[in-house]
Amino acid sequence: MTERAPWRRRPDAVGVLAAARRITDDLMDGLSGTRVRHAAHALRRLFGVPGLGISDLSGALAWSGRLGADGTVAQVLDEVLHSAEPTADSGVAAVPLHVHDELAGALVLVGEQPAAVLRQAADLVVQALERGRLEASADQAAQAELRALRAEMSPHFVYNALTVIASLVRSEPDRARDLMLDFADYTRYSLARHGEYTVVAEEFRAVETYLALQRAVLGERLKVQVRVAPEVLAVAVPYLVLEPLVENAIRHGIEPRSGTGLVQVHGQAEGNDCVITVEDDGVGMAPHRAADILAGRTDRTGLGLANVDRRLRDVYGAWYGLTVETEVDAGTRVVVRVPRFQPGVLP
Repeated sequence: MTERAPWRRRPDAVGVLAAARRITDDLMDGLSGTRVRHAAHALRRLFGVPGLGISDLSGALAWSGRLGADGTVAQVLDEVLHSAEPTADSGVAAVPLHVHDELAGALVLVGEQPAAVLRQAADLVVQALERGRLEASADQAAQAELRALRAEMSPHFVYNALTVIASLVRSEPDRARDLMLDFADYTRYSLARHGEYTVVAEEFRAVETYLALQRAVLGERLKVQVRVAPEVLAVAVPYLVLEPLVENAIRHGIEPRSGTGLVQVHGQAEGNDCVITVEDDGVGMAPHRAADILAGRTDRTGLGLANVDRRLRDVYGAWYGLTVETEVDAGTRVVVRVPRFQPGVLP
């Protein structure tokens, strides 16, 4: 029996799935990415064709295997990119790659191939490109939410904090200096560029800095209690997940009420989880209002809560995120639960 040519050997079912996964990964950065040639090699082996190429809209071709007749590949590729229609000539076939109804490039195969082979190969490439675009969009959305959290620094709070500091410059210069350093730390952490993740210790440090400034602004109206267990200090968490919760407790819980209010921030380990609570004894809200805030069905009030909840669920899954316990005139308790160890979550 004559042995098949190397390009005719096709993998088994497990190999097909593994190859498809590798091709998808190789095309995550699009048709101009650095791993397109790897995808072309894998596609050629997967579909058992002698030659295969993938091109972006510029006509730059990532090729694997044998070329067809002289000039045929270039001619067919040029035609399909200009017409956006399948074409074939002298044993070379090409099909356009449409991603979300837009022409993204073309797939070229050498050899007399059944139409189903060309269609399946093109479908695999298109699905990989669409997944890449969706994940890129999700990442951009996450970055936009983080930028929105940074932009949430209240001008009212900044004005009041600087006014208090200025009033203390002559009467209590040492305290004014300490508060100015706290304000510098607060703005650095809230606005500076950071990595995607930090540790619980840094988040609590930012919270304590913010609370020191708020105590200066609100005076005796604000009481605070911060307690964190040592075993969770090194737990990695998404950057800027606690300060927005504390700010929300003060702005929407304590400030609207009369008299003294208490904000408590606690962090502890519960089995394999890190649990952090931010609790206030302020005005509270109706439970359905809290549900609307977490779902993003409100105006900008509570934007920080919704963004933090979405970011936590994106990183850890639907079982994690924020839990809000509240009633009108009964305060609000926000619970953050994250795993103490999560692959890929590193500060």
